Amino acid sequence: MEALVEADAPALGGGEARADALWRRRIVVYGMNYAPEMAGVGRYTGEIAEHMVSLGMDVSVITTPPHYPGWKMTGGYRNGYSTRRENGVKVHRTPLLLRQRMRGIWRLMAPLSFAVTSAPLVFWQVLRTRPDTVFCVEPTLFAAPIAQLAAWLSGARTVLHVQDLEVDAAFAVGHLGSKPWLKRLGHAFERFTLGRFDRVITISNRMAEKLGEKGVAQDRLAVVRNWVDLSHIYPMDQTSPYRAELGYQPDDFVVLYSGNLGAKQGLPVLLDAAEQLKDNPRIKFVIAGEGPVKAELEALYGHLQTVRFLPFQPYARLNDFLNMADLHALPQDKGAADLVLPSKLGGMLASGKPLIVTADPGTELADFLGTAAVITPPGDARALAEGILGAMRMPKSEGAEERARLARQASKSEGITALISLVSNAA
Repeated sequence: MEALVEADAPALGGGEARADALWRRRIVVYGMNYAPEMAGVGRYTGEIAEHMVSLGMDVSVITTPPHYPGWKMTGGYRNGYSTRRENGVKVHRTPLLLRQRMRGIWRLMAPLSFAVTSAPLVFWQVLRTRPDTVFCVEPTLFAAPIAQLAAWLSGARTVLHVQDLEVDAAFAVGHLGSKPWLKRLGHAFERFTLGRFDRVITISNRMAEKLGEKGVAQDRLAVVRNWVDLSHIYPMDQTSPYRAELGYQPDDFVVLYSGNLGAKQGLPVLLDAAEQLKDNPRIKFVIAGEGPVKAELEALYGHLQTVRFLPFQPYARLNDFLNMADLHALPQDKGAADLVLPSKLGGMLASGKPLIVTADPGTELADFLGTAAVITPPGDARALAEGILGAMRMPKSEGAEERARLARQASKSEGITALISLVSNAA
């Protein structure tokens, strides 16, 4: 995505005085997702914390063992308390409640359990270390009040990084039902908590508008879009080795989705389009990733000979994998389509390959992409199938300049520098 800061943020440079000030900075990062999770929030929070350390800051992280998006422990971690230094960052991990099918109320229980198990640790860490800033990450907002209390007692500033409007998203995709009293309670808690941060940073203009509607003052609100490492993801001159490894022919047209497999992603519409296109054996669909709906999708669509499900691929080979595609697909559930600009979009753009996206006209995603992507209505499998057929006939150069321009705006160095400047100088 475009790395854009829409607030006045002091630069991180500025001579010895600035370097000394950075060296003295002590930051506590508090969020449910963290590296080595590969998808979404955890990856970005890990990059932020490690970059802070590289600038000389003293950083501690309070998080969970890596579990997302499959909602199961990965990387040899256990679901318990642990502390160890990871890439220069002191990382404290606390357990959370997990089950095989994280649906409905269970999607609420996991963040609530993190709030409970981490509360004593974050309270003690903040009071004991007296950081300059407590940097909270949403999701999960449920854990924020105890961190805010500890920060107030210790004199620390508080910053919230909103990667997901989790209350809105939970109701939009039906995780919490539609009971009016529950919506009122959720939004009242959200408004109360948001209003007590010194600064709120989010990743899209539409999310910033919604945060303003929830009571966050404009002078405390900033936008820094998620970024992509352009030295790691870039257009390849040669054919990706993945095509031969997966047995695809030179004239096969590969449609790739790589990311979280959850309710918000609206993947059934893409696979329904694959069903409609099954008589065209040249069109191959690859669904790569993990998440709570993966088993269900495999059961419903695994019979399609043109569809292949894969796990997440190693980050070291991500450029090869993204360059395998003839077309990147970015479906979204209609209810959640204007709540966030998906983090996976940056890698898609950086690969240089064409995109097809489901989004309504006037949404930020549609306006942001413009002519860089084929855009079809959310939930309309027939329109998506027709869009894929149209993309097959489209010259590969169409929209390439616009995709390259958007990718250049997604520079990791610019985005992460802007965000850390805002965190370090929260008023």
